[in-house]
Amino acid sequence: MNIQWFPGHMTKAIRMMEENLKLIDIVVELVDARLPLSSRNPKVDELVGAKPHLIVLNKSDIADPQVTKLWEEYFSKSGMSAVSVSSTSGKNFSFIFDKCKVLLKEKIEKDKEKGIVNRAIKIMVCGVPNVGKSSFINKLSGKKSAITGDRPGVTKGKQWIRLKNNFELLDTPGILWPKFDDDEVGLRLAYTGAVKDEIIDVEELACHLLTFLKNEYPESLAQRYKMTETEGLDGYELLEYLGKKRGFVVSGGEIDTERAAHILLDEFRGAKLGNISLERP
Repeated sequence: MNIQWFPGHMTKAIRMMEENLKLIDIVVELVDARLPLSSRNPKVDELVGAKPHLIVLNKSDIADPQVTKLWEEYFSKSGMSAVSVSSTSGKNFSFIFDKCKVLLKEKIEKDKEKGIVNRAIKIMVCGVPNVGKSSFINKLSGKKSAITGDRPGVTKGKQWIRLKNNFELLDTPGILWPKFDDDEVGLRLAYTGAVKDEIIDVEELACHLLTFLKNEYPESLAQRYKMTETEGLDGYELLEYLGKKRGFVVSGGEIDTERAAHILLDEFRGAKLGNISLERP
């Protein structure tokens, strides 16, 4: 299943990032804690260069906590500063300002030597669509500063937002790269809704997700859908099994697999299947 998606406004967003990097002190890159690598934009490292850079693993409240710990260790060993947070509960949000100050320690000390004190620290927040960027900004600012939505591409232009602790934040639209080098990356992003359903076959996507869940989180299928006899089943057979368990039977005894696919994707994205991570370090 080959997924490619690169709307024109995302090309504009990359240019916008390049133009505005000189205005900010540190880049905060938001990723989805369920798929930290797949939800990273490879171009960000190239764009950021030597600018201080903090990775925030958002949605940690719906990711597998054991796997999230592995990701935190992975980034640390890779020499990158990272923190896992939840924009829903506000968990670990206090660490974000602290980590930014640590990364900017040298710059802050140089400012003090020049007699510059209490200068506002300017942050740029970036990330691929649907990683919860607007919710993250609203939680960070303590007010509804950014437009939120459960579909990709809600944020269309840049905006400056004043934060507490003498921070200012520059929001930018989400960006994806022009080509997924690995088909699995496109699939993982599609599972979470980062790629619009309108451009993909939702039944095929659901088949891939069910196969993954059967192999990695069979207890989730058993608890949510009473799918306990999955041995030897894959793809479309699993989708039919789910449809049968949910009673999605149409005339002639056929299973409404399209309805089953939509239910699975909606409930996965709504975290009704439990804490699930889609990739490991």
